[in-house]
Amino acid sequence: MAFRGTYDHTLDAKNRLTVPARYRATLAEGVVLAMPVDQKPCVGVWRPEDYERYSERALAELPPLSPRLAELERFFYGSSHDADLDAAGRIMVPGFLGEHAGLAKEVVVVGAGDRLELWDRDRWNEHRPTLLGGVAEITARVDHTD
Repeated sequence: MAFRGTYDHTLDAKNRLTVPARYRATLAEGVVLAMPVDQKPCVGVWRPEDYERYSERALAELPPLSPRLAELERFFYGSSHDADLDAAGRIMVPGFLGEHAGLAKEVVVVGAGDRLELWDRDRWNEHRPTLLGGVAEITARVDHTD
């Protein structure tokens, strides 16, 4: 199931976010919360198997003894956190990830295909024009010849 849509939510006083109802069953087996590799100020929420594929894809091209591999392993495994949904369908966002994303009370949950992203509402509103402009630029470069 691909994650789609944009949802307005709030973090409670204990840094818990209620997962959009349509995705609770999909995430019922647990989640991995992590920084995305592009370092955008958000928190990615993956199914564990999807996070494994995501990180393995990034690590696969590097030689086993490469210092770059060790650094990326530290990034992927050190900046990720396993979590379970509670009975109310909430996940707790660890402090270090919430700080990275600048999450305050108002959060936007953004579907991003294999993951959800948690953005501070103000940061999302600032990023949106850049996102839309980037998409227009990328699609303008696509060669439409057969």
